[in-house]
Amino acid sequence: MFLKQLAQQRRQFSIQSKKLHSYGEADKLYSNLPFKVKNRLIPYKFVHYTFFIVGYSIPFAVTYLQLKRSGSI
Repeated sequence: MFLKQLAQQRRQFSIQSKKLHSYGEADKLYSNLPFKVKNRLIPYKFVHYTFFIVGYSIPFAVTYLQLKRSGSI
């Protein structure tokens, strides 16, 4: 009894997952993101790369300023 029910649940899960993943529809593409990717005033890639470049360079800039203040550079 239990194995039969478990097999049926597995079958339903595989069918349900195939229904949920429809990759061919263009109108649903990027609809799950909380921000706009297409048709932006500033393209998303510039915002993305700027965010990470600034975040990555802050520790190096702070280290340089600290070393310059102490007279090591």
